[in-house]
Amino acid sequence: MENCVYFKDTFFSSGKTDIFNSEQQKRGVLDLKSAFSSGVSIEDESGRVIVEGSFPFLSGKWVVKQPDGKEFGVVKSSFAFFSKKYRYMTNEQNYEIEAPAFSKEYIILDENKAEVATFKKVNGFFQASAYELKHNSNHLLTEELIAVVMGVNAIEKRNSSSAGAGAGSSGS
Repeated sequence: MENCVYFKDTFFSSGKTDIFNSEQQKRGVLDLKSAFSSGVSIEDESGRVIVEGSFPFLSGKWVVKQPDGKEFGVVKSSFAFFSKKYRYMTNEQNYEIEAPAFSKEYIILDENKAEVATFKKVNGFFQASAYELKHNSNHLLTEELIAVVMGVNAIEKRNSSSAGAGAGSSGS
């Protein structure tokens, strides 16, 4: 797949949505499995699943894997003041994913602080979020990075829904 792609979440976070290149040519499909499970799969142009991503049962970590179950890596939230931070940990390397607190633009850095990829929400007001992903990595597949982006999106959705649920609790 190409180094610059566009894809979107759906309003109810379920169903299939196309992945496009910068020339608006279809390059694959993002399958948002269910509004209740947060799982995704990324298919190539022929419909073959290349990468999957999901939360394991009762886990806050997003696992990125091949269809046969072999793990590419894990996305998890990292604590940060006044910014958004995540880590993508693979067998070969760890990557930092960060953005300023209210920004919709993220950068993915390798262990040497070199830029591997950027992604940003390109819309989302009264509609589903769409993303632009650009990368220059020889170590990470475009499909793998799409699953990482959707993992960050799923973690943020989960965090915002749990923050709203705890707003009225006494904390005892």
